[in-house]
Amino acid sequence: MKFTPIRYILLICLLLTFSSNGFAVQGRFSVSKHDTLKIFIIGNSFSGNATTYLPQLAKEGGHIIKFGRAELGGCSLKQHWDGVVAAEANADDVKGKMYKGKSMKELLAADKWDIVTIQQYSRLSSSVATYEPYISNLYEFIKKQQPKARIVLHETWAYRRDAKQWGLITEKEEAANDEQMHEKLKANYLTFAGKLHTGIIPTGEAFWIMRNNRSWAYQPVSEAVVKAVVYPAVPPQPYSLNMGYYWLPDKTLKFDPNHANVAGCYLGSLVWYHYLFGGRLKKVKYKPAEVSDEFATQLKKAATSAFKVSGF
Repeated sequence: MKFTPIRYILLICLLLTFSSNGFAVQGRFSVSKHDTLKIFIIGNSFSGNATTYLPQLAKEGGHIIKFGRAELGGCSLKQHWDGVVAAEANADDVKGKMYKGKSMKELLAADKWDIVTIQQYSRLSSSVATYEPYISNLYEFIKKQQPKARIVLHETWAYRRDAKQWGLITEKEEAANDEQMHEKLKANYLTFAGKLHTGIIPTGEAFWIMRNNRSWAYQPVSEAVVKAVVYPAVPPQPYSLNMGYYWLPDKTLKFDPNHANVAGCYLGSLVWYHYLFGGRLKKVKYKPAEVSDEFATQLKKAATSAFKVSGF
C-alpha cells in the first residue's frame, strides 16, 4: 500500500488516539490505564516474594491491578493439581479446598482474569521429571475455566551461592551448585513454555544476572565469621537478594538462602512490572527504603536485561 501524505496524517492521528486513551504500548497487555489488569497467581512463597512491590510500581505507573491467589508455601505443581482432582471428585473434600477453605476452581471463578501464572516449587524446579503431567493438566484446567486468560510461566530463582542444599535434578540427585540449579530450571521453564505456547516472566534470570555482576553480587562469608557473630549482629551480607542470616525472637541465628529479602522482592517485582507493562525501568522512582539508590539502579538494569537473554 502506498503511503500518501493523507495516509500518514491519518496514521499519526490514530496513534495519538490510542496514546491519549492510555493504552499500553510496550507491555504484553493492551489494557487501558483506566481499566484493571486482573492477575491470578498459582504458586507459593516465591510468587508472593516476586510480587511484593508490584502494587506500588503499578500505582506509580498509573496502572490498576487486581490479584487472585492460589498460593501455599512450598506447594508444587503436583500438589496444586492433586487439589484440583480432589475438588472435582468431591466439592466438599477439604483436600480440594486447600487455599484457605477455597478450591482453585472457586478462586478462578471469582472474576475474569487477564493473566494466570504457574510455577514449580523451587526445590523441584531443576528436575524436569516433576513438571509433567501436572503443568499440562493445570494449563488445560485453567483454559477450561478461563478461556480468554493468558497463561504465563513464572521462572523462579536458584538458591543463594552459600546454600546448604540445591534443587533436585533427579529423584535423588541434587544440583551441584547454584549455577547448575539455575541452568536446569531455566531449561525446564523454556521447554514447557515452548510446549504450552506460553510466555515466561524471567525473575530467575534477573537474579542470575545480579549474581554474576562482579561489583554488585553478594559474596559468601566463611563459617568462622558466622560462628563469631554475637546477637543482634548478623554476618555481613551486602547486596544479597535472599534472606540469608537473621535472628529469631529467642535469639537463635537462622539461615534462609532461598526466599527473597527486600532487595530480591523488589527485583522480582520490577521483572513482573516490565513483563506486564513494559516501559523503561530506569524511570521508575519507587523503591523500598532498605534499598539504596545505587543498588536500585543495578536491580533495574538486571530486570531489563533479563528480557534480552535468549529464550525470553
